[in-house]
Amino acid sequence: MENSGRVYLVGAGPGDPELLTVRAHKLLQSADVVLHDALVSQEILALLPPGAERIAVGKRIGDGKDQAVRQQEINDLLARHASEGKCVVRLKVGDAFMFGRGIEEVRALAAAGAPCEVVPGITAGIAAAELCRIPLTERYRNTSVLFCTGQTADYSLSHFSAVIELMKAGTPLVMYMGFEQLDRIVGRFIDSGLSPELPACAVSRVSRSDQALVAATLGTIVEQLCERELPLPVVFIIGEHAIPEGAVSKKKDQTDQTDPGKSW
Repeated sequence: MENSGRVYLVGAGPGDPELLTVRAHKLLQSADVVLHDALVSQEILALLPPGAERIAVGKRIGDGKDQAVRQQEINDLLARHASEGKCVVRLKVGDAFMFGRGIEEVRALAAAGAPCEVVPGITAGIAAAELCRIPLTERYRNTSVLFCTGQTADYSLSHFSAVIELMKAGTPLVMYMGFEQLDRIVGRFIDSGLSPELPACAVSRVSRSDQALVAATLGTIVEQLCERELPLPVVFIIGEHAIPEGAVSKKKDQTDQTDPGKSW
């Protein structure tokens, strides 16, 4: 494998190591140094060879670090290790280009003259929908899907009205990192004309052994999450057709809905 003096931006997927791509798995086993996000699962990190250097570079809520400074430090580390002839894996949760700042690292490496390859991963929003049997698109029902973060879902952006119209027309919204601002976001959606009865789901720790899901409505999701205390990270799916068909949770003690045909 061509792995000398090169950086690989690898999508680690949502957490389950069996959802890694074959390419990602091979690169992890060949890595000299791995710079990984905070949310990369321990099961995936366990795949690294004993001699690989591990560097945790992920953001954690409330750590107080300036994000521009953090990103520059990551860029510098990637370029430096590549210049030393190492196989460098930048391991990012989900997919590197889905709210992962991957393109910023690609540009920085290009400016530094460091060879770089991007390896796609399964993003948590798509994994959450499929594991919970929520079709983000479906023939004759909905033909588009919106992805956002909690920061952009507050929508002080000019395209907010367009987002609302798409959602009214049946386009589902997949929202990352929206837990802290959920009350405000939900209020903004309802005030803008979305029905409080619109289905809204929260999927916690997607694909992991303790995955859990709360199926509610836009008007009740905040209250239900206050009662359930789901562990982070949580992905939200909001939309006319965001109704789980069957499986709801990987936790055996959840009884909201069960699917007798599937053993979690």
